[in-house]
Order: sequence, then C-alpha cells, then structure tokens
Amino acid sequence: MLIDVALPQLGESIAEGTLSKWLVREGDVVRKEQALASIGTDKADSDLPSPVAGRVAKLLAKEGDVVPVKTVIAQIEEGAGATFSATPGAPASVPPAAPAPPPAPRVPIATPAVRKAALEHDVDLQRVQGTGERGRVTTDDVLRASVPSTPAPTPASTSTPASQLAQLVNQGGGFVPPIPGVGYGTFKVPPYRPVEGDRVVPFTRRRRITADHMTYSKVVSPHVVTVAEVDLHRASKLRDAHKERYKAEGMSLTMLAFVVAATAHALRENLALNARVLDDAFVVLRDINLGVAVDSPDGLVVPVVRRADELGVRGIVRAVDDLAKRARAGKITIDDLSGASFSVSNPGLKGNLFGGAIINQPNVGILRMGEIQKRVVVESRDGEDQMAIHPVMYMALSYDHRVVDGVAANSFLWRVTEILEKAEFEV
Repeated sequence: MLIDVALPQLGESIAEGTLSKWLVREGDVVRKEQALASIGTDKADSDLPSPVAGRVAKLLAKEGDVVPVKTVIAQIEEGAGATFSATPGAPASVPPAAPAPPPAPRVPIATPAVRKAALEHDVDLQRVQGTGERGRVTTDDVLRASVPSTPAPTPASTSTPASQLAQLVNQGGGFVPPIPGVGYGTFKVPPYRPVEGDRVVPFTRRRRITADHMTYSKVVSPHVVTVAEVDLHRASKLRDAHKERYKAEGMSLTMLAFVVAATAHALRENLALNARVLDDAFVVLRDINLGVAVDSPDGLVVPVVRRADELGVRGIVRAVDDLAKRARAGKITIDDLSGASFSVSNPGLKGNLFGGAIINQPNVGILRMGEIQKRVVVESRDGEDQMAIHPVMYMALSYDHRVVDGVAANSFLWRVTEILEKAEFEV
C-alpha cells in the first residue's frame, strides 16, 4: 500500500518550506520516523520523518523546490522490504525503482518574505536570476528586477534627484528604494576588488535570513529608542542569596531571568507593547510570549518563552536554560522559534553600555539589556542623600512608532525599571 508523505505544517505562519536535501533515494528501505528529507523555512531547518516503515517508492520533488504545506513530496510502500536490513540513507538490496518522472518546470527558490516582496513589486520570479545559494532568489534580486530600465542620462535629461523621482513616478513605478549592493540615483556602490589576504565569507542560510529580516524591519517599522537607567542593587543581592541553591539544582540564576520576569509583568499592565501590525489595523495579543535572543552554531536565534507572565522567576530560569542549551546543540525547533509577542535581547558580559536593537518582526518592541557596571548613585537614608556604589544597567527599548506612542512606551519601560529596582520577586 502506497502511503503519501506530505509536507506538514511546520509552525504557525509557515505556508511553505524549501526541500533542502533528500536524505534517502528511491528504492531505499526506511524505518518509521527515519528522516527522509531536510526542510528549510524562514525560521529554522527540520527533518521530515517517515510516517511508516517500508520502501521509498517515489520522490515527487527536487532538492531546492519550494513546497507549500500539505503537498505530497514522496510515497512510501508500507511494509515493503521490511525483512531487509537497511542502513539509513543507504540503498537496499531490492530491484531498481522505475525511472523518475521528467523534471518539472523550474521553481524559483525563494523564501516567503521574498515572494511577498515580489508580489508587492509586481515581479515575476520565473524571470529573476537568483544570486543566492543554489540559485536562490534574494530580496536584492527582486528589487533589482523591479527597477525600470532607463536609457543612460543625456545632458538634457540629467537633473536633480527630485526630478529623477518624478520621472519614475510618471512611469508608474512609484518610489524606488535604495538597492543594497547597487546604490541609489547617481550613487553607485563601488565594486569589490580582491586584495591578497582578504577572506570572502559566503552567507549561510541563517545569516541571509537574518539579514533579510533586519533589513525588512528597519524599512517597515519607524524605530524609536528610549533608554532607562536601572539600579540593580536589590536584584543583585537577591540573586546572590539564591544563585548557589539554583546551581545545586543544575540551573543558572542570571540577571536575564529577572529582566524577563519584569518585562512579562510590565507587558501585562501595558499591552500596547504586546501587539503586531496588520495591513490596516493592529492586534493587541492575549498571550505574553517572550522571544529571548540566544546564540547558536548558525547564528543568533530567538526562541520563545510562552506565557512568561505565568511562570515566575523559577519557571523562566528553567525555560531559558532549556532553550539556550538546545540552541547551542543545534536542536532548536521551528515551534520553539514561533509566536513571540515581544523580545528581550541580552548581549552578554561584553555588551557595552547600551544599544538600540532592531525590532524582531512582527513584534512592535524589543528590550535590549546593557552591560552591568558598578557606579556611584545617590540614595536617601533617614532623609539624607548619600552616595553609594551600586550595580547599574542601562536598558534600551526600541518600539514601532506606527502603533506605539511615546507615552505607552515610556510607561512600559518605567514599570520594568520599577519592578527591577524593587526586586520583589519570588525565587
């Protein structure tokens, strides 16, 4: 009996995936749950398991194809070859399979974000020559294809940037943004000329996704950054009093856990920051799911602590520890990276004073921690102002000014600061 193997729903908002690599061949004998293929999406890579044990009868898609979810990409003959001993990925001792079907028309390799850009700029992806890995079409390729070809300027037609823009509008092209790697108007990016000792580092898939995401966020969201100074004296004393107990339980009680807990509490009181923007509206989200930026072998990823406002410090420590360990081991899943409603970025011990982070789309805000340093502060004791040395940190909130006003943003950041300075946490 032939069993269809379809591309599953790989996470919320994921409509398609790229078939990065087949891990089996037609005729291979496979076990149930054995990985058949590696599937890539905008968020992460994952393996597609076999639903049954049997023999691979047909592979219906090619490496590099962009496949919508629920599309059948392979068929397994259930139970066939079960008596054979097969090593995963190695050919089984079975008769050769029928010839593969003729190749389908070229399907451009492009992420959902690039396909969206193509629709917005009325670009036919079939006519775009991809410059990315394995011929993948990038956002830059789409933008280049969207620029109307114009003859070289003559003395009579050479004019100011304003008149050049007017010419483009008259041609029906509308506003044409600067193109990375190409330039804008009369400015052209000079070509790279190799010099001995230079090292060219190709973009990994993760780096390209990150680059596209950050560029999109800066273009779409009008970023505003506001900064608060936080006296961590009480929070640090609370941490010092309990960190050894957490360590004995195999967990690390860091200042990040207190910041995440304070952020979740402040978001519940200031839901304007727990939102996302639609085409002509915005949604105030019910659940507070915090994305926490952590490092991984493939670059920065932002796994999600779900319903963080319900966890408390201990639950947040456990969740962040688990996500960070799996990220470093390369075992993070698409579901782990999906559904953040707000993000917290911790640059680590060498994070410098402070910095304005780029918003993690589709969130409307991100809070970036700064470096914790001992500074002289003024505190009141018995009605007298005195100087003391306390650990102090600057926190920078980047927010989307399309839907978040300064009053709401400042109220949220003020509340996070207040919670951290009072340090009335249950640990």
